[in-house]
Amino acid sequence: MRRIDELHHEYPFAGSRMMRDFLNCEGVSIGRGHVATLMKRMGIEAIYRRPNTSKPAPGHKIYPYLLRNVTIERSEQVWATDITYSPMARCFVYLCAVGD
Repeated sequence: MRRIDELHHEYPFAGSRMMRDFLNCEGVSIGRGHVATLMKRMGIEAIYRRPNTSKPAPGHKIYPYLLRNVTIERSEQVWATDITYSPMARCFVYLCAVGD
């Protein structure tokens, strides 16, 4: 379990199959099911982009685009912002950008 935790910090995108392969290369004979059980017990899972994350949930309100017929003529008339995250070696860094 200690080695699985170390490998998860090095390769957070690795699931049970890849983790099994890493351990087998190190000489540890272990199956994918046992690796999956240990990962579940430890509370770790592979980090990857999940499908359909941009689809709105049923019942959520869709807001209108308020700048459709607006002519932007001066600074500080319209602001925009966005937030994203960037995976680093051992963690994630959140980036927030504000534009004028």
